[in-house]
Amino acid sequence: MEKEHVDFVSAEAKSLYLQVVAAGGSLEIDDPGLVGARTELAELGLLVLGQGKASTAIATDPNRLAGRLSTSWQKQALSLLTQAVSIPTALQDLNHAYQSLDRQVHPGGPVEHIHGLVEINQRVGTLIDGAEREVLTAQPGGSRRQSQIQGVLEALEGDLALIRRGVSRRIVYHPSARYSAPTRQYVERMTDAGAEVRTLEEPFTRLFIIDRRVAVIPVRGDTEKAAFVRDEAIVAYLLDSFEQLWERSSPFLGATEVPPEVISRMRTNILRMMVQGIGHRVIARNLGISERTLARHIADFREEYGSETLFQLGWRMALNAPGSPYGIEDEGEGETPIKSE
Repeated sequence: MEKEHVDFVSAEAKSLYLQVVAAGGSLEIDDPGLVGARTELAELGLLVLGQGKASTAIATDPNRLAGRLSTSWQKQALSLLTQAVSIPTALQDLNHAYQSLDRQVHPGGPVEHIHGLVEINQRVGTLIDGAEREVLTAQPGGSRRQSQIQGVLEALEGDLALIRRGVSRRIVYHPSARYSAPTRQYVERMTDAGAEVRTLEEPFTRLFIIDRRVAVIPVRGDTEKAAFVRDEAIVAYLLDSFEQLWERSSPFLGATEVPPEVISRMRTNILRMMVQGIGHRVIARNLGISERTLARHIADFREEYGSETLFQLGWRMALNAPGSPYGIEDEGEGETPIKSE
């Protein structure tokens, strides 16, 4: 479309039009090399050719052409938009017929492994577009599509269309989603439309559940492989797991301010994993934050615990851990342990 707008009038046609205007608005065009440009301008309506002599060209007002085309194209755009909105309803009967297929005859059976992000995304998109009751998603680290404005617009239009059709939408992100401006915009529009979005300050796995009928989960160890699950018992189990995540999560309405309790719970999880000896890269991945953000939290911990090195920090964290046998001895020696939040 961008190229069509740029080339709406060719450079040769523009040059010829300017020549006609410079000649007083009327010009004899006999040069065979200008026939193409003359025809182009005549077809657009920027030139009117003489009835008695076709080589005579008279310039017309471009503003009139612009207004006429603008009105015409706006009508076409409105017609196309109306058709686009009506497509799901027009195909509803066909969609019901397709959804009624016996899934047990699917080549993959009740659990089908799909390899390749393109095919996975296509299948997930088809399932979500055909949802009739609800779509539940747990997306650690936030949606990959929402890292850019264009991704937000694409995700937003599809999800808003679902909500307009009466499909319930619930989403769980990591707290890092609260720091993403595009995701905040998406969440604000979605919650205004009736969706519910929350964040959870602990590790969890990516999960999609559509109409409590199909679940999509990643295959451990392979980021480009997913399992599409249609077994009722397994889907019910995954649904229960999602509901537990949901109950432990905090509401997210798209606000720029991060609630103190969210930060506090995330810091508590960071401390817990550090005490367990989990590496920084794994901690960051589990909590859906960058290693730079994790480093900032660790710097705050060092200041809070009065530690210059990670070794000192780990030791003092251990002293203050609940039930630590070392904390009592320290208190006996006159040193007051620093309490973690």
